[in-house]
Amino acid sequence: MRHIRKVFILVGLAFLALKMSYAADAWPIKPIRFIVGFTAGGPSDIIARSIAQKMSVGLGQSIIIDNKPGAGGNLAAEYVAHSPADGYTWLLGNNSILATNAALYKNLGFNPTQDFIPVGLVASQPNILVVNTALPVKNLKELIALAKQKPGQLNFASSGMGAAPHLSGELFKTSANIQIVHIPYKGAQPALVDLIAGHVNMMFATSASVIPFIKDRRVKPIAVTSLQRLKDFPQIPTMSESGLPGFEMVSWHGIVVPSGVPDGIVQRIDAELQVVQNNPELLAAFKALGMTPSFSNSKEFSEYIKTEIPKWTKTVHDSGATE
Repeated sequence: MRHIRKVFILVGLAFLALKMSYAADAWPIKPIRFIVGFTAGGPSDIIARSIAQKMSVGLGQSIIIDNKPGAGGNLAAEYVAHSPADGYTWLLGNNSILATNAALYKNLGFNPTQDFIPVGLVASQPNILVVNTALPVKNLKELIALAKQKPGQLNFASSGMGAAPHLSGELFKTSANIQIVHIPYKGAQPALVDLIAGHVNMMFATSASVIPFIKDRRVKPIAVTSLQRLKDFPQIPTMSESGLPGFEMVSWHGIVVPSGVPDGIVQRIDAELQVVQNNPELLAAFKALGMTPSFSNSKEFSEYIKTEIPKWTKTVHDSGATE
């Protein structure tokens, strides 16, 4: 009797494996929902729509963008985390959702390391450290020296408490061992306005938001927070090469799916993402946003997230930022 029961279990498992394999081979047979945790028209929305338009051709199915803004992307992430693991629901994850929010928010409705399978990194965007044109510094070394001469007297603006520009400033403080005061604003634009007017001394701003002001010489660029210089502004050095080795703080975006999605489906999405990564129209859309194409496969993206979580968590805790 026990032997017969064992046979039935083995047959059942084999049937389940065969069913999952068939599902992966047949996928996709209906439209895919691509969930975005931010409002329509913003950078995340534009990235998702640009990718969806190109990937839908190779997959042979429509990819429908579904915006679910709120709680720094957490509402969208929770929705996807509890969606069926059939490959028909994707999330455009970013550093906030997958690496920062666990430290920033007390109660998440999802586990960023257990509830998702990373499919592929897509794009990244560094911040640029800019200062008011009247500040008597020309480079990072001089800025750090000035901050040490005047502990607690210099300040930096950000687009909001806990946002990437704020955390970049906090990492700068600890890396350079300086005391500068954080002044949060409700968005990048009002912060930049006050920076230009001289009401604040410096700011880590996203490249897309600040490049027009750099071109007009209304702010003075000091360094970028990526490990490589920007292709369009090679004259701006990196923080790392300017005296803070290894300093990196970039915003990034990538595709994740719910845990449990069959490997075959994950590999299919991954493969299609690699196909579109050199599409000229897609690259042009990224460039218009100030984004750097940063495509990687599922394994690489998974490893990257693992390195990002402790860095962002420490920075959040050091900053004292809360939701």
